[in-house]
Amino acid sequence: MYDWMEEAGRVVEKIGTPEFPCALADGLRQVAPFDFTVVFGHVGTEAPIDLHDDFPKSKRRIFVEDYQAGPYVLDPFFLAATKPITPGLYRMRDIAPDRFYQGEYYRSYYKRTGLAEEIGYFIDIPGAGMVVVSLMRAEKPFSAKEIRHLHALWPLVRAACCKHWSDFPTMARGAAANGVSRRVDLAFQAFGDGVLTPREREVVEFTLKGHSAEAVGTILGISPGTVRIHRRNIYAKLRINSQGELFSKFIEKAL
Repeated sequence: MYDWMEEAGRVVEKIGTPEFPCALADGLRQVAPFDFTVVFGHVGTEAPIDLHDDFPKSKRRIFVEDYQAGPYVLDPFFLAATKPITPGLYRMRDIAPDRFYQGEYYRSYYKRTGLAEEIGYFIDIPGAGMVVVSLMRAEKPFSAKEIRHLHALWPLVRAACCKHWSDFPTMARGAAANGVSRRVDLAFQAFGDGVLTPREREVVEFTLKGHSAEAVGTILGISPGTVRIHRRNIYAKLRINSQGELFSKFIEKAL
């Protein structure tokens, strides 16, 4: 593997300075080249806080602004970060639902990013929350060898990020005070209120997250056939005909 000691020194040197995120990204690129980096901070189920990103202006709107406006509530990385997950490096496909790449979140939002793959370091900040350092590729997925090398850097990445972003919840509280934060649980609970039953809202939630009828049935303890009946009833009650329309309605209400 590329001798990372010199890069590690630069990363450690920049902890606590504005240059740290760029130093970390530049160092990781020496091991496995990638196109973009974004670092989101998560406190409970509040909206993710953009701690750092290196998107060009033409890309930042879809990757950050559009994402924070609502679609994040269906993002596998966000959902993993807001639930107990063992800290470490994960590929999107490792934690995404079984039908994620056929789901409406992927088709209506994620596909527009043009990414070939996204991987992320999930770093638990003691007493604070979770920081996720996402590495994104536009052309091809990371190789197994590159993933192994990035895994090998986990101890330093974790320690450096814990030190640098130890106070990021302060930013989250500021965002909440400005009305920026939203709670994902309330978004699902409020969707279809007065029209859909609690069970139907659960079916909506897991369907939009990218779970198949079989997976939804397993989660809720009902048969896949019953899930499909619930879906037909949901469409009828909301006067829609497709999962695309369901996704649009949900995002509209989540804003």
